[in-house]
Amino acid sequence: MTRGITRGITRGITRGITRDLAQLSPAGNWLIAGTALIVVVVVSPAVAFGARGLGVALGVLIGVGLLVLTAYRPIFATYVYVGTLPIIAGIDRDTLIPLVRPNEALLTLLLAGACLGGYLRYCRGDAVVVRLHRLDVPIAAFLLASTVWPLTSLMLRGNTPLSSDLAAVLPVCKLVAIYLLVRFTVSTQEELVRVLRLIVWPGSVVAVIAILQTLGFGPVLALLTAVWSPTEVAGTIAARGGTTLSSPIATGDYIIFCLVLVIFAATRGVLDRRERFGLGFVLSAGVLASGQFSTWISAAVAAALILWRFPELRRRAWRFLPMLPIIFAIGAPAFLTRLGGFAGSGVPDSWQGRWDNLSSFYLPQFDWLSILIGVSPNPVLQASETWRDVIYLENGYLQFLWIGGIPLLLAFGWLSVTVLRRSEELMGEPGALGAVAAALWIVWCFLLVLTVIDPHLTMRGIGDILFVLLAIIMGRIGVDRHS
Repeated sequence: MTRGITRGITRGITRGITRDLAQLSPAGNWLIAGTALIVVVVVSPAVAFGARGLGVALGVLIGVGLLVLTAYRPIFATYVYVGTLPIIAGIDRDTLIPLVRPNEALLTLLLAGACLGGYLRYCRGDAVVVRLHRLDVPIAAFLLASTVWPLTSLMLRGNTPLSSDLAAVLPVCKLVAIYLLVRFTVSTQEELVRVLRLIVWPGSVVAVIAILQTLGFGPVLALLTAVWSPTEVAGTIAARGGTTLSSPIATGDYIIFCLVLVIFAATRGVLDRRERFGLGFVLSAGVLASGQFSTWISAAVAAALILWRFPELRRRAWRFLPMLPIIFAIGAPAFLTRLGGFAGSGVPDSWQGRWDNLSSFYLPQFDWLSILIGVSPNPVLQASETWRDVIYLENGYLQFLWIGGIPLLLAFGWLSVTVLRRSEELMGEPGALGAVAAALWIVWCFLLVLTVIDPHLTMRGIGDILFVLLAIIMGRIGVDRHS
């Protein structure tokens, strides 16, 4: 089975990438020559500074190489970002790179390379087509309502935005930047299939890490505490599958998203039989291993939506019943541990804490004006207790009202209606495009349900992938196929 799965990867990703690199023009050869020169210039002095100097030099060389590669082939910016997303998104600021997350630094570098490539093509006289579509309008409205309007509202009330307020609006800017990158780089079915595989295969790696983490596998716990969760100890992170996303909620969302994508890719013959079987098995076990109640609710909602909206899948569902005991046995440690965490009220202890935060710190600050125009761009409050530093607003719809009031909530509603309608239009398309549209429809539906509990749209990992698929159905392939 492993051989068949590996063959699927090499067909879908490696062969295509190798073919692209083989099509280098003279300009591409000059870029490679320039990169080789930089290798000599950077590495030679770095040797004198020892291991640390070589580490910095290696980072610089990788950065330059990615810049050159994405300038020459902008599609590689999408490949690299999507493929590394769930692995490095959970690494905190100052862990590997000062002040920024590696994931943010990588995205900035990739965007710079893609923009540089577009500019050089424009200077060379090539046709650089930037086609906007009416479907981009709701995204622009959501961006303005999430960034410009909250800061304007704050200043209208006589307050000066702080650095924390400015930083709080950046996540939505990042999501829109990802949308634009994918929107203007993915243009063929072959590229789309590669992107799909680069989503689900790293997602399966995250699922394996979640399983090993909740089983208490020592090397995995040691690695996670060394890089992704340096403030935690190995014993505490074994209860739930936070994995390389450093969040059980984000991990669960990401695994379910990949599982839904695998299901629809399988029904359209995008993935090989052994490939989709292996992915489905690992991802299903990872759902339980995440150890998150909201994840299990998401899985139940997604399963109900799939069986209701796609009757043809009901007939196939019984084939997977024999696998359920094995899947449960693998994910049982985290599942059973979490079941033991119910309070006397019949709800999880963590949910009781959420309600205490809402009723004590957030709801008292809402009045008619706050509901109308918002409270603050930053939904994180400083805690007065000694046992915690900050308090989070753990309700997605209240967070919309807190940040931008009714305008932001309406903008999110407009975006949601547009996404669901566009996805439904493209569900019937064959191949990867139809799989992406169907998966996005399912995931956006359970996003609307789960936003009652958490702000899933801006959560690390899942928000990025949502906007990747959103860009696909509203980008060149989706618009050309179904305008």
